[in-house]
Amino acid sequence: MFSFDYKEKIRFTKAVYYNFRPIPLPRPFKDGTGGMGKFAPEQGCIELYDDEGACAHLSVGRGFVKDILPLILNGEKKSYNEWRETLYWKTRNSGFQSGQAVQVGMLDLMMLDILAQRAGQPLHRFMGATKDWASAYKGGGSILLEDNELIEDMTRYVEEGYTTVKFKVGSDDMERDLRRVEKVRKAVGNTINIAVDANQKWDVETAFKFSELVKPYHLAWFEEPIHAHDMNGIRRLKDMGISVPIAFGESMRIFYAYETYIEKGVDHLQPSVGRMTRMDDLVRIRDIARENNVRFSSGGRIYLNAIFGCLYNENEPVEYHEPISKPVGEYTLYQPEERNGRFYCQTDISGNPQRMNIEKLEKEGLLESKQIFYVEDK
Repeated sequence: MFSFDYKEKIRFTKAVYYNFRPIPLPRPFKDGTGGMGKFAPEQGCIELYDDEGACAHLSVGRGFVKDILPLILNGEKKSYNEWRETLYWKTRNSGFQSGQAVQVGMLDLMMLDILAQRAGQPLHRFMGATKDWASAYKGGGSILLEDNELIEDMTRYVEEGYTTVKFKVGSDDMERDLRRVEKVRKAVGNTINIAVDANQKWDVETAFKFSELVKPYHLAWFEEPIHAHDMNGIRRLKDMGISVPIAFGESMRIFYAYETYIEKGVDHLQPSVGRMTRMDDLVRIRDIARENNVRFSSGGRIYLNAIFGCLYNENEPVEYHEPISKPVGEYTLYQPEERNGRFYCQTDISGNPQRMNIEKLEKEGLLESKQIFYVEDK
C-alpha cells in the first residue's frame, strides 16, 4: 500500500502565527445544512521554520498553535514519519475525526513542504508527480441564489472551459431543487456533466425520492445525500436501487472510512486536502478507487488541491469551489494558473509556493495580531 516514507530528520526552531480578522465573502453562501456563511473559514496562517533554514507556510486555525506547537517546538529532532506517528497517536483520545487529528495532517503537509524545499523541488514533483497540472471541475451554486443567478454561474463555468459543474440542493423546497436541476440542464446542454451536493440534508427515503425525480437530467453524481457516517443508510440506498451515482468523502479524515464506503457501495470517493490526518491517505484513497473501479476526486482550497491533483489522472479532478475559494485567493501569493478546466502549478519555486499575502491582509485591516514562538530546548 502506498505511503510516504521520508527518512530525513527535522528539528523545528521557530513559528510565526498571523491571526486574521474574519475575511468577508462578497456575498453570503449557504448549503443545505451548514447555515449562513458570511466569512471565509480561514482564521490565520503560520510560518514554521526548521534548523536548516526552510520555512513552511500554511493556513491553520488557532488550535494548531495551542495543540501542536508545544509538541514540536521542544528541541527534538525526528524523521518525518517519527513526527507523524508520535502526534497521530497523541490524538487517539480526541478521536481520529477530531480537529486535533486534522492538525496532525496540517503538520504533515508542512513537513512535506520543508522536505521539498530541501530537495530544491516543487512540492508536487517531490511527491512523485510526472505532470504539472490538475484537471478540475467547478462548484458553487449557493441555495441563496435566485434561479437566474444560478444559471448565469453554471453557464459561465462552462464558458470558462469546465466540463463538469456542481451546485447545491437540499433547500426546504424539493420542487425548487428539481426545477433548478432542470433549468441548469437546459442551459448547459447534454454534453456537460452536472453534479449536485445535498450536504447530508436528507434521510434515506427522501434522498431516494429525489434521485428518482432527477433521473431525466442524468446527473454525474449526487453528493452526500444523507449523513456521511450513516454507512447502513448508504447500503440501503444501494439496495433500494438508487440509479444516480452517490459520492461521499469530504467529511471523513482517515483512509479506513473510505474502505468502508466502498464496501457499502459508494460510487465516488471525495477526500478533502485540508481535512486529512495523513497526506498520503489522499493517494491511498485514489488507489483503492482505481482498484475498485469507483470514481475519485478531491476537494479543499484549490491552491493546495491543485498540487495534489498533479498526482491524479485526467479523469480524477480536483474541485474548485469558487464562492469561497476565490475570495481567499485574493489574499494569496503564487496561485496555480486556471486555464480551460485545468490548474497549472509553479515549477520554479521549491516546496509549496502558496501562502497568504500578509502585506495585503495588513493593509486592508484583516491582520489582527502576530505571535512568534521559539524552540524550548530540553
